[in-house]
Amino acid sequence: GLMQELDAHSSYLDKKASKEMSIATSGEFGGLGITVGMRDGALTVISPIDDTPAFKAGVKSGDIILKINETSTIGITLDEAVNMMRGEPKSDIKLTIVRKGDNKPLEIAMKRDIIKVQSVFAKKIEGENLLYLRISSFDTKVTNDLEKAIKENKDVKGIVLDLRNNPGGLLDQAIAVSDAFLNKDKVIVSIKGRNGSGAKEFLDEKDENLVPNLPIVVLVNEGSASASEIVAGALQDHKRAIVLGTKSFGKGSVQTVIPLEKNHGALRLTT
Repeated sequence: GLMQELDAHSSYLDKKASKEMSIATSGEFGGLGITVGMRDGALTVISPIDDTPAFKAGVKSGDIILKINETSTIGITLDEAVNMMRGEPKSDIKLTIVRKGDNKPLEIAMKRDIIKVQSVFAKKIEGENLLYLRISSFDTKVTNDLEKAIKENKDVKGIVLDLRNNPGGLLDQAIAVSDAFLNKDKVIVSIKGRNGSGAKEFLDEKDENLVPNLPIVVLVNEGSASASEIVAGALQDHKRAIVLGTKSFGKGSVQTVIPLEKNHGALRLTT
């Protein structure tokens, strides 16, 4: 109750929920493959993850979820909603959604599946000699996979970094991805408290800029949130990339997970 009074993304995670969150950020879990958030009190799809049940069923960024099966989402917490959507692979689930521009709610039925997030997809665009890099979420493996893809495609003329429908993830991964494209001592993201206290800057610490002279274009849309907005913003601020697309989600906050002792779970606190 105490945590719910703060904001939609702060919560107490009991032992089970804490374990589930660790599973989600490691890149494999049973569910639908959507990231959700609260917008104006409504349970809203931030983005579907590529090649998951929700993506294949046609769930879109910006959809408002009215019901999960027959349970109304009015008044439920974000964590309760996520727990209802997770579950055994091959089990049935139905979402009732409202979509901008449609007159009546849509019912979308699908089966849960094991969600394996391939966080980095790389493809060389041969005719143009460009490297297309898609990051679908910022889980624990992103930076290693990104660096590997860049090193395997040395002779390209430019990079297209696709962060569309990327709902975010781990702050340290967003910093490390930005770090790969920036020169040393550039400010990637800064945090300061409500009264100006606790200010902290995260700087590019590595000497190595993986592609120092290559032009970069970053693609964003209304499903680009949180960590992906940090990366796009940092590369734009330092004139390292051109950002193309539509207005991003605008989450503007980061969650810090504070483990509690002796298996009492964790606090997920918006900082």
